[in-house]
Order: sequence, then C-alpha cells, then structure tokens
Amino acid sequence: MLRIHIAIATVGRPALLRETVDLIARQTRTPDGVVIVAPSQADFGSAGESALQPELVLSPKGLCRQRNRALEVLEGRTDVVLFLDDDFVMAPGYCAAIEDLFASDPGIAGITGNLVADGVRHGGFTAEQALDLIARDAPGLDPAVIPREALYGCNMALRMSLMRGLRFDEALPLYGWQEDIDLTMQLARRGRLVSSGRVTGVHLGVRGGRTSGRRLGYSQVANIVYLLRKGTIPRWLAGRLFWQNLAANLLRAPFPEPHIDRAGRLAGNVRALADLALGRIDPRKIERM
Repeated sequence: MLRIHIAIATVGRPALLRETVDLIARQTRTPDGVVIVAPSQADFGSAGESALQPELVLSPKGLCRQRNRALEVLEGRTDVVLFLDDDFVMAPGYCAAIEDLFASDPGIAGITGNLVADGVRHGGFTAEQALDLIARDAPGLDPAVIPREALYGCNMALRMSLMRGLRFDEALPLYGWQEDIDLTMQLARRGRLVSSGRVTGVHLGVRGGRTSGRRLGYSQVANIVYLLRKGTIPRWLAGRLFWQNLAANLLRAPFPEPHIDRAGRLAGNVRALADLALGRIDPRKIERM
C-alpha cells in the first residue's frame, strides 16, 4: 500500500481552506496525511480543527516556496505527494484512483486529473456546485490513461522516489505562474506523466487571494521568457501561451469579463515587453509592484 499525502499551499483564504480540507475527509481512500503550508497562523483559520487533523507548517509567502516547504516536510515520509490548490474539490474516488495507477505502473512519475470543470474559465464555482457537477458528470468521463506532456498544478500527484533533486523554482514568485510546467517537464524526463477520467474533480477558480492583474500580466510574459531561457518549456507552448494571453488582454480590455482585470493584465504585459526590450526582464519584479 502506497503512502499518499496531500499538500496544500494557501494564503488569505481560511474559510475556503477549511471547506476544502473537510471535503478531503470524504475520500473513499483516506490520505495518510495532509500538510498545509501558509505564511501566517491567520491563513490556517480553523483548518487545524478538521477531522483529518492536518499538519500546519509556516513558510515565506509564494506558491513555489510553500510547495517546496511541503516537499521538505514530507521527504522520506511518503510515496506520493498530491498537490492541491486550496480551491480544488476532488471526486470521492480520487485518492483511490491515483493509488491504483501508481501501483499498477512503476513508470508513472506523475498524474493529473481530467477535470469535470474549471472555474477559472467560468468565473468560479461554489463547493456545492462542484459536488453537483462531480455527481452528474464524473461517471461519464473516459477512464483511459492518457499521456501528458505536463501536469496541471491545481491537482497533481507526484511519485516522490522520482522527485529527488527536483524542486519548484522560487524565481517564479507569488502565484508562480507556469511553475507546474517548469517542474513537471523536468519530471517527465524520469518517468511518464498521465491523466485519466478516473482521477477527476472541480477547480473552483475562486478569485479571492489571487495575484493582481498587473502582476499576473507581467508574469504572463516574464515567466515564459525565463522558462524558455531555462529550457523547461517547449517553444510551441511558450508561443501559444504568449500570443493567446496578449491577444485576449488586448481585445477584451475595453469590455472585460466581470471577474478578470484585463486592463491590469495588459499593462503588465506591456511593462514586461518593455523590460524584455531593455534587457532587464525578471519574474521577481512582481514582488515589488
């Protein structure tokens, strides 16, 4: 039996965190532990009182820093670390499914879910809506195991024996945009990355606590340039992400979606492009914005 621990990095959303942790207790295969990493005690809220009795760990702010702290805490204690966003709701059989997949194929290095829905694209869901969507749509998903080039950071399970020496890049600060691509592209050199409809859930896409539009817009350019230079993102993917985001921000800035700061993102894009032209682009600049 594999040891499976869940790791959640969080900041500024204690009520949502408690709801997410309580829902983990509904798994048909209970995780062997839950580690929550946050910058302050206030960020934990009442999550420590959950029936799962999660381990609460402090860390400097930043998704990559916090996730690295979780890896440090779990070193030697687990076989699989499942990174979840603090607004991800798993289908009840999620943990059981990843255990089956990892146990059945030692060559699998990482697993990500085929999502029922992603609130990032739809303005966000409540946990109740997520549970309804899972009950309605999860049984119809294709259970086939599909190869993936990278994993989606809101829900990704990693085999710890293949993670030796790999860490999230802390040069990608705050929200860490594309940190999942960076890490899992490197992990893919050591084993297979896969997804399956057996592994599913809903990313609520809750907006509170997220990076500002201007900062995210800067990251949409700066992080891509950084990862290209590092060699952990394919040129075709970098180009697609760059042009999709720039075009969306430019075209929608005059008439933005209610939940997206398009003008801020566009301003961030422009500032990053100017820094690129001047030879001073750096993902870490968003920490000073």
